[in-house]
Amino acid sequence: MNLEEYFARTGYKGATEKQDLETLTDIFQHHIRAVPFENLSIHCGEKITLELEHVYNKIVRRKRGGWCMENNQLLGWVLKGLGYDTSFLGAYVFNPHQNAYATLMTHLVVKVVIDGKAYIVDGGFGVSYQMWQPMELVSGKDQPQAPGVFRFTEKNGVWYLEKMRRKQYIPNQSFSNSDLLEKKECRKVYMFSLEPRTVEDFRFQCTYLQTSPDSLFTKKSICTLQTSDGFRALIGWTLTETTYNYKENMDLVEFVTLEDEEVEKTLKEKFNITLERKLVPINVKGSYTI
Repeated sequence: MNLEEYFARTGYKGATEKQDLETLTDIFQHHIRAVPFENLSIHCGEKITLELEHVYNKIVRRKRGGWCMENNQLLGWVLKGLGYDTSFLGAYVFNPHQNAYATLMTHLVVKVVIDGKAYIVDGGFGVSYQMWQPMELVSGKDQPQAPGVFRFTEKNGVWYLEKMRRKQYIPNQSFSNSDLLEKKECRKVYMFSLEPRTVEDFRFQCTYLQTSPDSLFTKKSICTLQTSDGFRALIGWTLTETTYNYKENMDLVEFVTLEDEEVEKTLKEKFNITLERKLVPINVKGSYTI
């Protein structure tokens, strides 16, 4: 495993000498635009493991993506290798259909401290809730980014992330009431504490999420990738391409339903993913919004 091979994977050609916010942001943005957030292994007969070397081989050498425990673990390794002050935190994801936070800590994020200021770096959430820049860990401050306005609030040692989105224009009106569409303008994303975590803290969750019939990830095959002006997502057979702010305060959301024979071609053309095993798409309604 080496950093040069990782940077070749993400296309980053910038400097790495300085451990500053500008460099961190550039490295992070290259990652989210090259490495998809995806759970396709579950739906093509592969096991997801948390060993760093396995994660590295999957994402860097096999040019796949991964979920948060893979993407953010790799990002943390890269940043630590460059000399950044990094640690892992654990978060509880908000389920909009249950209107509650999960009771299981399933989301791994990276905390980075630069010149005494703490930032959250999360390259493993995907769709419109994927931050595009490291977020300063400060309570009550609006942090506008291309995807929308993100904000942390802190209460009794617990931190909450929420996002305010723009209005959405959906040309294909047959999808205007899709359960994939987030209807609220302000959406809770996840909550977390500042207690440092290790990858070992996620072993059970990694197994549970890819085996339990109650897991979102067994109910939906998901592949999402950030682009220069939005993101694209393939959920089951539904391909979504979102362009942020294509008109003033309006995002363009385009939907299309794929045929079985179009899925693998779309993964290659839109996400640069070639699977080694046959994918069985799935999209059980509910529990996931873009």
